[in-house]
Amino acid sequence: MATYENILVETRGGVGLITLNRPKALNALNSDLIRDLAAAIDAFEADPSVLCMVLTGSEKAFAAGADIKEMSVREFPDTYTTDYMAGPWERASTCRKPIIAAVAGYALGGGCELAMQCDMIYAADNAKFGQPEVNLGTIPGIGGSQRLTRAVGKAKAMDMILTARNMDAQEAERSGLVARVIPLANLMEETMKAAEKIASLSLPAILMAKEAVNRSFELTLAEGVRFERRLFQSTFGIADRKEGMMAFAEKRKPGFVHK
Repeated sequence: MATYENILVETRGGVGLITLNRPKALNALNSDLIRDLAAAIDAFEADPSVLCMVLTGSEKAFAAGADIKEMSVREFPDTYTTDYMAGPWERASTCRKPIIAAVAGYALGGGCELAMQCDMIYAADNAKFGQPEVNLGTIPGIGGSQRLTRAVGKAKAMDMILTARNMDAQEAERSGLVARVIPLANLMEETMKAAEKIASLSLPAILMAKEAVNRSFELTLAEGVRFERRLFQSTFGIADRKEGMMAFAEKRKPGFVHK
């Protein structure tokens, strides 16, 4: 397994675990860390033994934002011509395999945006989410204004983005930003249980289910239902669908082969 300067990676059964690892900077996202993260996701995507991923940080900070020191010296022509914060900065959002963000402590600015690129956010009870970019005379740049609005609605998103206030874990769960709030001491245990459950299922079915949910943001209801139905029908060409239904009828555990 490759080693990286700014992240830690390991596999636990069918789960690939990525831990952001810039503790002195509260895991602030710089270009080097993002390149490491994108490479690790690429590697887990290509590894047939990895069926689900978990992305996490430290107990104090998932990621406290993008690296302001790195950004402060850039100018508009450079950011525009290089399409700054595209490409690898969005890699988590294009991951086909399921990816869960396990968030403790601060997830602010780019950290909040990175967490929202994942399929689900499990939050420790000390988690804080925010898009405070206006405090620096700028705005979110990795999808914050778009994903936050889709997650919590226009009113909450405007409130957070225009006032730069933070949202605690309990409000984030009430607002639909996070899937679960978990005591800090149990965050990784509970997140890994969910990831291991996903990894125990049929990979083709999981990929289709993820794609169907994501398409709901892009399509009308009628088109979305039609898309879902076509994917559902296509599962009847998957060996795992037959095995899963036979196992249910025979009251036994299915033996999925991911085909």
